[in-house]
Amino acid sequence: MSQIKKFHRAFGVYGIYIEDNKLLVINKSRGPYKNRYDLPGGSLEEGEGLSIAMQREFKEETGIDIEILKNLGAIDFIAPWDWKGFTHVHHIAVYYEVKRIGGKIIKPAQFEGQDSLGAVWVTKEEVSLDNASPLVLKALEWINKNELGIETVCYDQWEVKE
Repeated sequence: MSQIKKFHRAFGVYGIYIEDNKLLVINKSRGPYKNRYDLPGGSLEEGEGLSIAMQREFKEETGIDIEILKNLGAIDFIAPWDWKGFTHVHHIAVYYEVKRIGGKIIKPAQFEGQDSLGAVWVTKEEVSLDNASPLVLKALEWINKNELGIETVCYDQWEVKE
């Protein structure tokens, strides 16, 4: 008998920031992408617009002030995640190309809702399915192909790293 799937829908904004052929990522402390690289970004606060959320989340997770250069589009991912009665996460992500206009990489303040342990630079050779979130993998695909695609990406064998 197959298990009934129950999906947690997550929606967020995420920034792709490239410098010297390296992508800025965060080390994730919780959620389905725990103990992996993830893109700076996250959920909107009540009444908050997309671009304001992008700037706030980037600053909170990295210490860097950004300017949004371009809305790259949206893509979604589905992966197994056993959390609060849900069996899967359905993650909808709006991607932005961003650049630094101020600030510097800092260890982020830890507070309720903070899931960044800090930002690091990675090359595409340093990133793999084993150490990165679907968001980072899709960002690298965008860097290589200049497109996000339109298909929902399903990770049937996703492993949450405890």
